[in-house]
Amino acid sequence: MIVTGGGRGIGACTARLAGERGYSVCVNYLRDREAAASIERAGGNAIVVQADIGVEADVLRLFETAEKELGPPAALVNNAARLEQQMRLEEMDPARLHRMFATNVVGTMLCSREAVRRMSLRSGGEGGAIVNVSSGAALHGSPGEYVDYAATKGAVETFTVGLAREVAEEGIRVNGVRPGFIYTELHAAGGEPDRVDRVKSLVPMQRGGQPEEVASAILWLLSEEASYVTGTFIDVSGGR
Repeated sequence: MIVTGGGRGIGACTARLAGERGYSVCVNYLRDREAAASIERAGGNAIVVQADIGVEADVLRLFETAEKELGPPAALVNNAARLEQQMRLEEMDPARLHRMFATNVVGTMLCSREAVRRMSLRSGGEGGAIVNVSSGAALHGSPGEYVDYAATKGAVETFTVGLAREVAEEGIRVNGVRPGFIYTELHAAGGEPDRVDRVKSLVPMQRGGQPEEVASAILWLLSEEASYVTGTFIDVSGGR
């Protein structure tokens, strides 16, 4: 399994749970090698690879390294995502928008492309599964905070459905999870580390979620228990 953005939050929990369930895991990280390495040290068969998934050369290196060290990928979790300071659209400059889409959309598509090249039965692969991590923002739009981030997740969801149908006959399943308000470090990048506590009253269950709860949904979608599931999403949002 390759997990992008696996050094923290949902990605780290997914990588750890995958290791516990017998996967050999390639943990991708951008900056925090120590956090990613902690997963490697936890036991099991894991490697860590630094790569900026918004850069094609880095994506190629990531997949080549993972394949060389662990073998062809059977699973990909597109979790890496960028979030920037909360602001309204009229304050956003083009550089921010390009950064956001480069990581969240182009990076997800590049990683999926490399996975499909290796997994597809038509290319001599053995099949596999891909899970894209979306966000409740794709449905609600994140007005006044980060409509750009929400737009990238909407694009990821459209891509998920399209790719699922494109490769369904090639032994590859593609699904998504749609986390709601989850306690992760990502909120700090938006300038409000305690955002979940502020907005949790909007959730029918009246609490924020934990990254482990999202990781469990991801692992189910990757498992044989979900063998007839493709092109769909699991909301992990407390009912919102």
